[in-house]
Amino acid sequence: LFCVAAVNVFFTYPFFKMDFSLDGYPVTFVGMLAISLITSTTTTRMKKQKAILEERDKKLAEADKERIRANLLRAISHDLRTPLTSIIGSSASFMEDYEELTEEDRLELVSNINEDAHWLLNMVENLLTVTRIQNDSGKVRKSLEVVEEVVGEAINRVRKRHPDLVVNVDMPEDFLMIPMDATLIEQVMINLLENAFLHSGSNAPVNLVIENQEDQVAFHIRDYGIGLDEVQIPYIFEGKYHSDNTDSYRGIGIGLSICKTIITAHDGTICASNHEKGAEFTFILPK
Repeated sequence: LFCVAAVNVFFTYPFFKMDFSLDGYPVTFVGMLAISLITSTTTTRMKKQKAILEERDKKLAEADKERIRANLLRAISHDLRTPLTSIIGSSASFMEDYEELTEEDRLELVSNINEDAHWLLNMVENLLTVTRIQNDSGKVRKSLEVVEEVVGEAINRVRKRHPDLVVNVDMPEDFLMIPMDATLIEQVMINLLENAFLHSGSNAPVNLVIENQEDQVAFHIRDYGIGLDEVQIPYIFEGKYHSDNTDSYRGIGIGLSICKTIITAHDGTICASNHEKGAEFTFILPK
C-alpha cells in the first residue's frame, strides 16, 4: 500500500499529489497492489513453511537420539549386568571358600574377575564415546588425519588386549589423509577387530583392506570363521544381535550400535555381510 501511494505521489503526474483521476492509473495501481499482496503472502508462507521444516528436522533429530539412547540402554541392561554378577560371584567364592580352594582354582577365579573387569572397562569407553557425540549434537569435530597412523594405533591398542590377534593390512601406497575424529574412528576399528577375533570362532588372521575411491575411503574388516546369522543382519547395528555362537554376555550388539553412531556422525555409512569364508564389516568415510 505504501509503495503504491509513493509511486503515485512521487513518480506520476501531477507530481507530489495523490491523484488517481488519469485514465489507466486505477487499473495500473490495482495491478501493482495485487502483485505486492501476492508476493508478500507467498514470502510469509515460505517463511512459515521454513519454520515448520526446521521444527520437524529438530524433532526428527531428537527422535533419532532417543532411539540410539533406547538401543544403548537395552544393550547395557544385559551386557553390563551379567559381567558384574560374574565378578561378584567369583569374588564371593574367592573370599568364602578360600581355604578349600586349590591354587589353580584361586587363579581361575582371579583371572575371571580380571577378564570381566577389562570387558567392563571397554564397555565404559564405548559409552563415553557415545556421550561425547551426543554432547556435540550428533556431530563430531573433524581434522585431517593420516589413515595409516589411525589404523596402526587401533591395531596396537587391540593387540594389547588380545596378543594372539593377527591382522593383515592391505592399503594403497598413496598417502591418505581424510577428515575424521581419530579417537572415535580408532574405537570403531577396535570394536570391529575385537569382534572378528572373539566371535568368528577361528584363529585365522583378520584382514583389514582399505580402498581409496574417488570421493571416499572404504575400510573392510574380514574374518574367516562362522559368519553372521543372515536373519539377524538387518538388526545387527541396533544392539539386538544375539547368536548361539557368541558368548552369553559378550555379544556384539552394543559395540556395533556404537560403531553405527560414530560413522553416522562422520556422515559415513557402515554395513555387515557374509563372504564365502566368514563375515565382513565395511565402513565408508567421505573425503
